[in-house]
Amino acid sequence: MFVKKYYEEFVRDDKRRTKGRTITETDIVLHAGQSGDFFPHHMDEEWCRTQPFKKRIAHGTLIFTVAIGLTAELVNEVSITYGYERLRFLAPVFIGDTIHVEVTIKEKKDHKKPGMGLVTELVEVFNQHRQLVMICEHLLLVNKNEI
Repeated sequence: MFVKKYYEEFVRDDKRRTKGRTITETDIVLHAGQSGDFFPHHMDEEWCRTQPFKKRIAHGTLIFTVAIGLTAELVNEVSITYGYERLRFLAPVFIGDTIHVEVTIKEKKDHKKPGMGLVTELVEVFNQHRQLVMICEHLLLVNKNEI
Protein backbone atom coordinates (compact mmCIF):
# COMPACT_ATOMS: atom_id res chain seq x y z
CA MET A 1 0.00 0.00 0.00
CA PHE A 2 1.27 3.46 -0.88
CA VAL A 3 0.76 6.52 1.31
CA LYS A 4 1.98 10.09 1.48
CA LYS A 5 2.90 11.07 5.02
CA TYR A 6 4.73 14.39 5.10
CA TYR A 7 7.21 15.57 7.72
CA GLU A 8 4.58 17.71 9.46
CA GLU A 9 2.33 14.67 9.96
CA PHE A 10 4.85 12.75 12.08
CA VAL A 11 4.10 13.17 15.80
CA ARG A 12 6.75 12.69 18.44
CA ASP A 13 6.06 9.67 20.72
CA ASP A 14 3.60 8.08 18.25
CA LYS A 15 4.02 4.30 18.42
CA ARG A 16 3.23 1.33 16.25
CA ARG A 17 3.74 -2.39 16.70
CA THR A 18 4.33 -4.96 13.98
CA LYS A 19 3.05 -8.49 13.69
CA GLY A 20 5.28 -11.30 14.94
CA ARG A 21 7.73 -13.44 12.99
CA THR A 22 9.21 -16.75 14.17
CA ILE A 23 12.89 -17.28 13.40
CA THR A 24 13.55 -20.70 11.86
CA GLU A 25 16.57 -22.86 11.17
CA THR A 26 15.99 -22.21 7.48
CA ASP A 27 16.30 -18.46 8.11
CA ILE A 28 19.68 -19.02 9.75
CA VAL A 29 20.99 -21.35 7.04
CA LEU A 30 19.87 -19.05 4.22
CA HIS A 31 21.35 -16.01 5.94
CA ALA A 32 24.66 -17.82 6.46
CA GLY A 33 24.76 -18.65 2.76
CA GLN A 34 23.91 -15.11 1.70
CA SER A 35 26.26 -13.38 4.13
CA GLY A 36 29.11 -15.90 4.24
CA ASP A 37 28.90 -15.93 8.06
CA PHE A 38 29.21 -19.60 8.95
CA PHE A 39 30.53 -18.98 12.47
CA PRO A 40 29.83 -21.95 14.76
CA HIS A 41 27.59 -19.78 16.98
CA HIS A 42 25.00 -20.04 14.20
CA MET A 43 25.79 -23.36 12.52
CA ASP A 44 27.30 -25.90 14.96
CA GLU A 45 24.80 -27.27 17.48
CA GLU A 46 27.38 -29.52 19.17
CA TRP A 47 29.91 -26.73 19.64
CA CYS A 48 27.20 -24.40 20.94
CA ARG A 49 26.39 -26.88 23.72
CA THR A 50 29.82 -26.05 25.16
CA GLN A 51 29.10 -22.30 25.11
CA PRO A 52 27.14 -20.07 27.52
CA PHE A 53 23.87 -20.05 25.49
CA LYS A 54 23.95 -23.87 24.98
CA LYS A 55 22.29 -23.64 21.54
CA ARG A 56 22.65 -21.90 18.20
CA ILE A 57 21.87 -18.21 17.98
CA ALA A 58 20.56 -16.24 15.03
CA HIS A 59 22.90 -13.82 13.30
CA GLY A 60 22.47 -10.26 14.54
CA THR A 61 22.32 -9.13 10.92
CA LEU A 62 19.49 -11.60 10.30
CA ILE A 63 17.49 -10.19 13.21
CA PHE A 64 18.14 -6.66 11.99
CA THR A 65 16.99 -7.58 8.47
CA VAL A 66 13.84 -9.38 9.61
CA ALA A 67 12.95 -6.64 12.11
CA ILE A 68 13.29 -3.84 9.57
CA GLY A 69 11.31 -5.92 7.08
CA LEU A 70 8.50 -6.25 9.62
CA THR A 71 8.29 -2.44 9.84
CA ALA A 72 7.87 -2.08 6.06
CA GLU A 73 4.11 -2.37 6.02
CA LEU A 74 3.51 0.77 3.98
CA VAL A 75 5.46 2.58 1.28
CA ASN A 76 5.63 6.29 2.07
CA GLU A 77 6.06 7.97 -1.30
CA VAL A 78 7.50 11.14 0.26
CA SER A 79 10.20 9.63 2.47
CA ILE A 80 13.35 7.60 2.08
CA THR A 81 15.59 5.75 4.51
CA TYR A 82 18.55 7.98 5.37
CA GLY A 83 20.31 5.36 7.49
CA TYR A 84 20.47 3.56 10.81
CA GLU A 85 22.33 4.52 13.97
CA ARG A 86 23.06 3.14 17.43
CA LEU A 87 22.42 -0.50 16.48
CA ARG A 88 22.83 -2.86 19.44
CA PHE A 89 22.15 -6.57 19.89
CA LEU A 90 21.11 -6.89 23.53
CA ALA A 91 20.13 -10.55 23.85
CA PRO A 92 20.37 -13.66 21.67
CA VAL A 93 17.55 -14.85 19.44
CA PHE A 94 17.21 -18.62 19.11
CA ILE A 95 15.56 -20.90 16.58
CA GLY A 96 11.85 -20.90 17.41
CA ASP A 97 11.81 -17.43 18.99
CA THR A 98 9.16 -15.04 17.73
CA ILE A 99 10.10 -11.39 17.41
CA HIS A 100 8.03 -8.28 16.90
CA VAL A 101 9.01 -4.63 16.56
CA GLU A 102 7.83 -1.50 18.30
CA VAL A 103 8.56 1.77 16.52
CA THR A 104 8.37 5.14 18.29
CA ILE A 105 8.84 8.56 16.70
CA LYS A 106 11.75 9.86 18.75
CA GLU A 107 12.75 13.12 17.11
CA LYS A 108 12.04 15.50 14.25
CA LYS A 109 14.32 18.21 12.92
CA ASP A 110 14.92 20.24 9.83
CA HIS A 111 17.38 18.94 7.29
CA LYS A 112 19.94 21.03 5.42
CA LYS A 113 18.27 20.10 2.13
CA PRO A 114 15.46 22.63 1.50
CA GLY A 115 11.96 21.22 1.79
CA MET A 116 13.09 18.17 3.78
CA GLY A 117 12.97 17.09 7.40
CA LEU A 118 14.68 14.31 9.32
CA VAL A 119 12.52 11.94 11.37
CA THR A 120 14.20 9.56 13.84
CA GLU A 121 12.34 6.38 14.72
CA LEU A 122 13.36 4.32 17.75
CA VAL A 123 13.20 0.67 16.65
CA GLU A 124 12.90 -1.86 19.48
CA VAL A 125 12.80 -5.60 18.81
CA PHE A 126 11.31 -7.92 21.42
CA ASN A 127 11.10 -11.70 21.66
CA GLN A 128 8.01 -13.62 22.77
CA HIS A 129 8.98 -13.08 26.43
CA ARG A 130 8.93 -9.27 25.96
CA GLN A 131 12.72 -9.26 26.31
CA LEU A 132 14.42 -6.49 24.33
CA VAL A 133 16.80 -8.23 21.92
CA MET A 134 17.79 -5.43 19.52
CA ILE A 135 17.54 -1.67 19.34
CA CYS A 136 18.48 0.98 16.78
CA GLU A 137 17.43 4.31 15.35
CA HIS A 138 16.02 4.56 11.84
CA LEU A 139 16.53 7.89 10.12
CA LEU A 140 13.98 8.98 7.54
CA LEU A 141 14.44 11.87 5.13
CA VAL A 142 10.90 13.17 4.59
CA ASN A 143 9.44 15.79 2.27
CA LYS A 144 7.78 18.77 3.90
CA ASN A 145 4.29 19.68 2.76
CA GLU A 146 4.94 23.25 1.79
CA ILE A 147 1.57 24.37 0.55
